[in-house]
Amino acid sequence: MSHLTRTGTATGTVRTLGVGAPGYAHPLLAPVEWAELTRPGTPVHWAVLNVADGPGSRPDPHCLETAGRLRHAGVRVLGHLDLAHGSRPFGELVSQAQRHLDWYRVGGFYLDRCPTDRTDLPGVRRVTSTLSALLGGDAHLVLGHGVHPHPGYAEAADQLVTFSGSWVDYRWSQVAEWTADHPEGRFAHFVHGVPRTHLDEALRIARWQGAGTIFFTDRVAASGQNSPFHSLPGYWDEIVSRIGPGVSE
Repeated sequence: MSHLTRTGTATGTVRTLGVGAPGYAHPLLAPVEWAELTRPGTPVHWAVLNVADGPGSRPDPHCLETAGRLRHAGVRVLGHLDLAHGSRPFGELVSQAQRHLDWYRVGGFYLDRCPTDRTDLPGVRRVTSTLSALLGGDAHLVLGHGVHPHPGYAEAADQLVTFSGSWVDYRWSQVAEWTADHPEGRFAHFVHGVPRTHLDEALRIARWQGAGTIFFTDRVAASGQNSPFHSLPGYWDEIVSRIGPGVSE
């Protein structure tokens, strides 16, 4: 497995706070969102490509073009794999990962709905070690728990999403003590419903809790609607300017 050092690179641990895009809508529906990730100087660590709850059944020409633009801009593209809390068959996951790699030349994988319990850890380790081997040991792997998992998961991937939820919950969240044993940047936070007036506070919380990769948005989750992370936040330019490229944490 690899570790990020700066925007769009992949050796060492994350040294700068940057953005991870959890998975925008399809490029036909969100062309501006995908284009913003390739703007020069934008501090993007990685972007998740989710064609159809995975790679889809055949190459999508629009996603092929988008993935190529991201790679050209130095943004690592992660293929979306849904672990379904540990219920997905191993062979099915590996098959989807291979299609992501063959069609979209991904540089790693985002393992959504990753289990959190100790009993599921051996199965997740089997998956991550296989995915790493598919990319010759240079795969960037992110586990999408959304909460703090058992500490052993920190050794199974490059980064863990230890928070995914609302600003109301994030504002009063507590970091797990075991995270202090790991380098800065091993953790990612996704927060929706962050008011513009609280953006600086949200960034301070991320830094205090050791997150190296974030995605904050003023969009809110609504029943029956798309994920609040499918589109750009209204204050995207402010996030980019506050983080900036090469800002040491």
